Amino acid sequence: MKTLLSGGTVVSMDSAVGDLARGDVLIEDGVIVEVAERIDAPDAEVIDATDRIVMPGFVDNHRHTWQTAFRGVGADWTFAEWAVAMHGTVKPHYRPEDVYAGTLLGRLEALHSGVTTMLDWYHVAQTPEHEDAAVAALRDAPGRSIFCLGAGWGTTDPVDAAIRRVRSQLGDDGPVSMALGLRGPEATGMDTVAHELKLADELGLRTSLHVDIVSGAVADLREHGLLRDTTTFVHGNGLSDEELRMLADAGSSLSISPDVELKMGFGNPMTGRALAAGLRPTLSVDDVPSAGGDMFSTMRTAFAVQRGLDGGLRSRDLLAFTTIDAAASCGLGARTGSITPGKDADIILLRADDLTVFPVTDRAATVVSAGHPGLVDTVLVGGRVVKRDGVLVDMDLAALRTRLLASRDRIAAAAGIPLDGTWRPQPTAE
Repeated sequence: MKTLLSGGTVVSMDSAVGDLARGDVLIEDGVIVEVAERIDAPDAEVIDATDRIVMPGFVDNHRHTWQTAFRGVGADWTFAEWAVAMHGTVKPHYRPEDVYAGTLLGRLEALHSGVTTMLDWYHVAQTPEHEDAAVAALRDAPGRSIFCLGAGWGTTDPVDAAIRRVRSQLGDDGPVSMALGLRGPEATGMDTVAHELKLADELGLRTSLHVDIVSGAVADLREHGLLRDTTTFVHGNGLSDEELRMLADAGSSLSISPDVELKMGFGNPMTGRALAAGLRPTLSVDDVPSAGGDMFSTMRTAFAVQRGLDGGLRSRDLLAFTTIDAAASCGLGARTGSITPGKDADIILLRADDLTVFPVTDRAATVVSAGHPGLVDTVLVGGRVVKRDGVLVDMDLAALRTRLLASRDRIAAAAGIPLDGTWRPQPTAE
């Protein structure tokens, strides 16, 4: 089965392939086989990419989709208020069907906005049925997903049984794979971190770890020999320059969520400092109660803040952070993240004739400075068209919207919280 993307402006994110003002991309059996100015493939299905920017799909390596039903409620919250609201107030009322609805719509939202690969950081842990509901939702969304299973927020309970059970269901080659969400040493102690890393090594799993905003955690992990090139550290706003260099030396990754970090009081995003330390940072959405769910706004925030601080970033840096660098952080650099012959065809087509971006002169600068989900015309995952002419293919969105609203309303009623914009969680003073 062959598909030819014909006549688009190709932004490959591969230095060997380069950019093409007018180019074709040939796909066979889900894999990119050729990229050139013109390709003769009379036996291929042709997708007309005229007036389209053809680029790799975005990779989001840190998002909590279970919270999708409460979109926007936390835009004014601090981190402490978010923790009380989402983990202390609403999470206890989540049923498996609520996890399913939020995860599915959240994954489809990401796909709709051009995120072909997404790591779903699951910390709504309650029962095996909740876990299975999240996995089922990711399987029902036609994207490439990584189910990152971690312990419940603030718990010290062992996670071995849950990790082994889910790992037995998820391999590495299917559309849904698995990672292990670590608890930090400040939450459970260094012995637990060491144990969970050993478990991850045994099961062949990459790991992800939220880093406290207080410096010192990375230095402690290195002292205990626990830094890995398979671990992505999330946020890290309190890390020292020396600790960032430790991550670079270990080959670890850093995921930055600029909108959430700025709104919740974590501090400035670490893009500039990470680059100075030798790290290739990546970007992620985090959660939609507090921020937008697309990578365009995420890139724009990170770009504007760092340019304001030191003027050091360039627009193409942001595209790399959200494609090739993020793919590498997920262990998928050989499969996705660039338009490269031999890689899976995870590709998006952006409208270059839309009035919000026309005329496109500098492609990367336009995507970063003015891009938005409305430009995402076509999405392919593994060569399969999952969005065409601006519409997700074969998805009953009306039924899913109804289901998610019912889920949100039931949880809110059970938790005794208003949905009129007046809800302000009250953290308990320690």
